[in-house]
Amino acid sequence: MAGQDVPRHYRSEHDPNGDFDVTGANGDEPIPLREVLVHMIEEYARHNGHADFLRERIDGRVGQ
Repeated sequence: MAGQDVPRHYRSEHDPNGDFDVTGANGDEPIPLREVLVHMIEEYARHNGHADFLRERIDGRVGQ
C-alpha cells in the first residue's frame, strides 16, 4: 500500500466517517490502516533526522 492509497482506505462513499481500524491488503494478508499510518510517520521521522544530520554537517548549526 502506497501513501497515496491511504485516504481512499480511510474514507469512502459508504463510510465517510471512516476509522483507523479499517484494514487494507498487503499481498494476501490484511493490514490495519492504523499500522500503515504509524509506519509512515516512523519512516518520515527517520528520514527527517537523517536530513537534519546532513544539514548540521553542511552549515554547522546544531538543534534548531
